[in-house]
Amino acid sequence: MLVSLNWLKTYVALDMPVEELTHRLMMAGFNHESSTPVGDDVAIDLEVTSNRPDCLGHIGVAREIAVLWQRALTLPKAAPQAKGKPLNTLASVVVDCPDLCPRYTARAITGMRVAPSPPWLLRRLATIGQPAINNVVDVTNYVMMESGQPLHAFDLERLAGGKIVVRRGRQGEKLEAIDHKTYELTTEMCVIADRDHAVGIAGIMGGASSEVTAATRNILLESALFDPSAIRAAARRLNLQSDSSYRFERGLDPEATDWTSRRACELILELAGGELASGAIDVGGSPPSPKPIVLRLPQLERILGIEVPATRVREILAALGNQLVSDGHGHHAVEVIPPSWRRDLEREIDLVEEVARIHGYDAIPEDVNVPMAPSARTAEDRVLEQLRNTLTALGYDEALTISVVDEAWSRTFSPWTDAEPLQLSMPILRRADRMRRSLVPSLLAARRTNETLGNLICELFEIARAYLPRAGELPQEDLMLALASGGDFLSVKGAIESLVARVNPALELTVEPARFDLFRAGRACALRVDGELLGYLGEVSDDGRKAFELRSATTAAEIRLAPLLDRAVLLPQYQSQSSMPAIERDLNLVVDERVRWSDLAQTVRSRAGALLERLVYRDTYRDPQRLGAGKKSLLLTVVLRQPDATLTGELADALRDAIVADCRAAFGAELRS
Repeated sequence: MLVSLNWLKTYVALDMPVEELTHRLMMAGFNHESSTPVGDDVAIDLEVTSNRPDCLGHIGVAREIAVLWQRALTLPKAAPQAKGKPLNTLASVVVDCPDLCPRYTARAITGMRVAPSPPWLLRRLATIGQPAINNVVDVTNYVMMESGQPLHAFDLERLAGGKIVVRRGRQGEKLEAIDHKTYELTTEMCVIADRDHAVGIAGIMGGASSEVTAATRNILLESALFDPSAIRAAARRLNLQSDSSYRFERGLDPEATDWTSRRACELILELAGGELASGAIDVGGSPPSPKPIVLRLPQLERILGIEVPATRVREILAALGNQLVSDGHGHHAVEVIPPSWRRDLEREIDLVEEVARIHGYDAIPEDVNVPMAPSARTAEDRVLEQLRNTLTALGYDEALTISVVDEAWSRTFSPWTDAEPLQLSMPILRRADRMRRSLVPSLLAARRTNETLGNLICELFEIARAYLPRAGELPQEDLMLALASGGDFLSVKGAIESLVARVNPALELTVEPARFDLFRAGRACALRVDGELLGYLGEVSDDGRKAFELRSATTAAEIRLAPLLDRAVLLPQYQSQSSMPAIERDLNLVVDERVRWSDLAQTVRSRAGALLERLVYRDTYRDPQRLGAGKKSLLLTVVLRQPDATLTGELADALRDAIVADCRAAFGAELRS
């Protein structure tokens, strides 16, 4: 934000050196970028944070200076004399979208003369790098840079029917803006139109068809409030940024709308002549007053570590424009109503910060004792750390994706609910207007992006919430963990088994068949622990890869974290290691194609009992000529160990034979020699 030193002097006395001024502003939260001489003036570049739109004008900066140096602030009265015809005989305003435009004010000036601006105005605009156009447009820019409130002047004679309609854009509607580029509008955008067509993109830029030129004699002056999120979305979609949109995106003072309109009319009458129509159009009016905030004075010492006198606290808060409320809090607290231009003041801690920065951060000693309270991580935080560390060790990278997807992606995979996803009124990204019911589509899109950039080895995981709609209620926000890998079904299943074992070694992961359009038939399953549904795993089908434009084979999984959080063992468990040798026996069992590995593994574990240390799946082999039609061979290894004695080969062989017998009885399995 560039401000002119001479301009600031019209509102507050400045007799301190520029270096002292910028240093004190910096200590109060306005980082000083540079100070550049411009003729007999100085252009000061200050960084204004997004929560302080009130300082995107010279008055806001001057107000801060007046508080810091405890000096008077002088503002223009903005009281133009209205001697013309009634405004309602010249123009009318209709707001069809009050959600996008909560307030719209208009005034009209007739019989004026457009000409170059006087030298004093040109100098001030030149100091802050604002180009000069003509006296009318220059006044609207001047008042915007003075107050932070953008304005726009329409040539009244070029508005069809003298009518302003604030409405949503129409799909495919086009507008030539004053930069003489044509923009295509959408239904999500707020548009300023006349009786026949659009004449401006609300809060961003006016249209060429109604701009003020040398031939203009009558103008309609707009001063309005627009929804910040709508302005931000429209500016990004159109790739059109302006000084106006920059301010509207951050939110403006609702009480300044009328003052800036009167101020601009006053200057236009002074510089361009003409008559101000009597009356004003004000659609929407002022919003409710901010809620009171109570500041407990002991909180200052607790948080800052220093005691600030109560009189000084009240003095600071009042000087910042807060209205002091006397309601019986006594000497232990202060209750205030924030000014309309400070929408960032909402909580007690906000007032603590205000007192600290005005009183001076340099007044807080470096060795002050600030009370500290011990804290501990929650059980959920500890489990999530274990999961992240395990996946990182397995070669996965954590992804962070936004919580919205487009409708097509939302429909590709929704294993947890069939309810329609929640739809946003304003998309965060193009077409992304559905709250996601699963993390998998977002991860597949992230994998696609990595493939596009040449990063073919891309193992991703994400821990975030999915939003599952419920009729008549807020959505159920389940914490999920999703994986997207270039590995096959078994490698991703192994990663999930590692996660389960890390959280609780006693948990056993079981699987059962599942079918989803996103996954290949026969290569997908549901995962369970202790009989409770944990999640789903599958290899992405060819159609699924085509939907996400994936080049390589991909396996995806999603699990609910609630079952793991409920069963997590957070206290490390000691387990003694046996010094007795282990014996391995390989088994090659021929079974019907319908036999699942999980069922066979359960039978092996049940028969081996306490002597089974580990069961390892090796491979699946199919050969109709050697094994027979509808047959497959499962190769597995059982690792046996007796904890307190040496396991003999005879006992191991007997146990192997018993395992084969049980598998034969349960599945018709035959040991392949």
